[in-house]
Amino acid sequence: MDKGKSGCYNYLRSSNIEDAQPTEQEREVWNQVNSVLQDSENILSGLQAYKGAGQEIRDAIQNPSDLMLQERAWNSVCPLVIKLKKFYSFSLRLEEALRSLLESLTCPPLTPTQHLEREQALAKQFAEILHFTLRFDELKMRIPAIQNDFSYYRRTISRNRINNMNLDIESEVNNEMANRMSLFYAEATPMLKTLSTATTHFTENNTLPLENTTDCLSTMASVCKVMLETPEYSSRFSSEDTLLFCMRVMVGVIILYDHVHPNGAFNRSSKIDMKGCIKVLKDQPADNVEGLLNALKFTTKHLNDESTPKNIRAMLQ
Repeated sequence: MDKGKSGCYNYLRSSNIEDAQPTEQEREVWNQVNSVLQDSENILSGLQAYKGAGQEIRDAIQNPSDLMLQERAWNSVCPLVIKLKKFYSFSLRLEEALRSLLESLTCPPLTPTQHLEREQALAKQFAEILHFTLRFDELKMRIPAIQNDFSYYRRTISRNRINNMNLDIESEVNNEMANRMSLFYAEATPMLKTLSTATTHFTENNTLPLENTTDCLSTMASVCKVMLETPEYSSRFSSEDTLLFCMRVMVGVIILYDHVHPNGAFNRSSKIDMKGCIKVLKDQPADNVEGLLNALKFTTKHLNDESTPKNIRAMLQ
């Protein structure tokens, strides 16, 4: 544990998380990932502005024979479904970007800490993906209209198919795409689920030892924890946003670690100091961390295992 901690301090002394620029060796992967991350704010603002078609749908359901109301509901829902497809398609691009970063940050002969020291721009992009993911999922959790709109869309499509109506939108969102989107939005935290699954597939489908990936994740968790709990580092942050950034990234890597490691993150043998990480979160204003503590409670895999120490479980009650 101490060895990991000293690695973190060395990394922090040499790093500048807010301004990391890619080296020549990082450039190709960095460009590829950057082209995805460039669209992330646009995706978040689109989700934030999402104003479902609840009223139109209610009117249509309550007045089934009023064709004008049926048409109004349908015309309100279709643009929203196109928007939902855009968010879902972005998750696939994000998955691809994550895979490229994992390949770069876990390959031999370097240790995870050496990778993070030498490829700071890629490490920062990995962190930015996690930061985006937790923000997206926090927003999505507050918009129940998404699933209501999509359910209405699917019901209407099925009904119209029976009536042999040809609908233009099916060229945009065919049945297979609608099935995949349905599974995606049924998740409480769809982006995190996408990344967890992608990380698990990455570890299962390559020849590297699992530790290359889990050590990378646990090192990032330790780096974030040390940054948050040590005034020497946290006082360097240019804004409260960087503090939130670190907290989201820490929670994101814990969740990935918990899904990928057979024993999870909460076990006594875990390389992540869970007690320390939870304490750091609980020391922050409650409004800033409620969503993150909930993510640890509800989107991890091993929290309720018998091997999870009681005091850790109690901290998350």
